Amino acid sequence: MNDLLSGAYRGRFAPSPSGPLHFGSLVAALASFLDAKSHLGQWLVRIEDIDTPRTVKGASDLILSTLDAYGLHWDEHITYQSAQLDFYQTHLEKLFDESQLYACQCTRKQIKALGGIYNNACRKLELPTINQAIRIKQNSPVLKFNDLIQNKVSVNTSFATEDYIIKRRDGLFAYQLVVVLDDIHQGITHIVRGADLLEPTVRQMSLFNVYNENIPLFAHVPLAVAEPGFKLSKQNYAPAIDITKPQLALFDALRFLGQAPIPELLHFKVEEIIAWAISHWDINKIPKVTEIQLIKNENNPHCQFLALKNN
Repeated sequence: MNDLLSGAYRGRFAPSPSGPLHFGSLVAALASFLDAKSHLGQWLVRIEDIDTPRTVKGASDLILSTLDAYGLHWDEHITYQSAQLDFYQTHLEKLFDESQLYACQCTRKQIKALGGIYNNACRKLELPTINQAIRIKQNSPVLKFNDLIQNKVSVNTSFATEDYIIKRRDGLFAYQLVVVLDDIHQGITHIVRGADLLEPTVRQMSLFNVYNENIPLFAHVPLAVAEPGFKLSKQNYAPAIDITKPQLALFDALRFLGQAPIPELLHFKVEEIIAWAISHWDINKIPKVTEIQLIKNENNPHCQFLALKNN
């Protein structure tokens, strides 16, 4: 606790620039920001633009201006994954030198025919790495972990023990590798993000162990869904949050996170809402569910959503 009070807490928000921020993005960003600031910590923003085919021109600047308009002001400089390629390659080669990686020629179609889980078929083939996917040997898998919101989390054993891809056949670095290297490089101690990333967490934890680095504490907030199993996302064209009127969305996001915002906040300035939220933040009040359904409110101008339904 003393480390937290001294400002040693380092959190981050890491959006992909595939479109503007929507309500689900705001929930994750706000939770991450408030948890960091309530512990007198640092809050960093990282643009995860490693998947270049999905990057939308101008989205990074729009995301940053939206965060600024919502009073979510970041510490230190913005990191862009696209500027870190040499850094990633150096650490990839370190794993090669330790014989922890291998080339894989299996296609998605072949793996799908196996039931969707790769069977480590290429591990002993010693294939050349040119034009092949690169997988890591999952010799010390993590099967379960304690989440600060979701409590005890267990994942499918087949998923946790699969040798997964860390560099794609097209030469792009995979998310699992770069997110861990970035967190290590930036000294991240706490990761607050959406519950859609619960399962990949075990792979990331195992990779922290491979690099012999401390594993951050994880907290996964519920997903905002339009209907059960259908999360709001840029891929399904969730509407962008209003950059000109942040108060309403901030109020709804605080409701979503179980923080019981007082109605008077709707008349406060953004900075005052954020100050109230920091001083009243309680991560234990966040519903311990993986998704919450949003029911649109057509009548009440004080709430964007009529109800929040835990699924």
